[in-house]
Amino acid sequence: MQEEEISFIWMSKRAERTGGEDGRAVSGWAARVSGTEAGARVRAPEHRTSDNWGMPTSDEVDRIVDGWSRERPDLDFSPMQVLSRVGRLARHLELARKTSFEASDLELWEFDVLSALRRAGVPYQLSPKALLQQTLVSSGTMTNRIDRLVTRELVERRTDPNDGRGILVIMTDAGRERVDAAIRTLLVAEHELLKSLPKADQERLSGLLRKLSLDFD
Repeated sequence: MQEEEISFIWMSKRAERTGGEDGRAVSGWAARVSGTEAGARVRAPEHRTSDNWGMPTSDEVDRIVDGWSRERPDLDFSPMQVLSRVGRLARHLELARKTSFEASDLELWEFDVLSALRRAGVPYQLSPKALLQQTLVSSGTMTNRIDRLVTRELVERRTDPNDGRGILVIMTDAGRERVDAAIRTLLVAEHELLKSLPKADQERLSGLLRKLSLDFD
């Protein structure tokens, strides 16, 4: 499947999801998916205001915060201005990830394991313990996941030559091809998510989010 097709499928699914039950919570690009089945179902949000070029200048979070601020003027709703948007964008990213990985016949957790092995470099191998640390799951869950990847012939188990009792998980050529295809199509979708921000704004946003996330890493 070509990258352009992946991008279109993800955009169509995103249009369906962001349309909402009332058809209002639609992102700016979704209303532009005209002439498609997804675009035909999209209606412009009634609550948003627009600039002189017809682009929205407020979003659903503004509407929610405005409503709460009106009803509870004694509370500071500034955290919602940031974190509600982070949460909404995370849902769009999750959809982009799911669509990209489905195109390569991978589940989310399969990509996470294969991605850890791919980033390790040649010969694309890690111990189960190292995989645990990178994917943040229990040892039982990781054992089950490795078993399933072995069954799909995406990884192999081998004895660690430096430790006769140790095991190494090694990615196969098929696994590398799958994860490479998945990351390529994911980046197409992620570029689409960020296309309204100039590179300088993206770098500034990345720095701010990094500063916030350091408290949790």
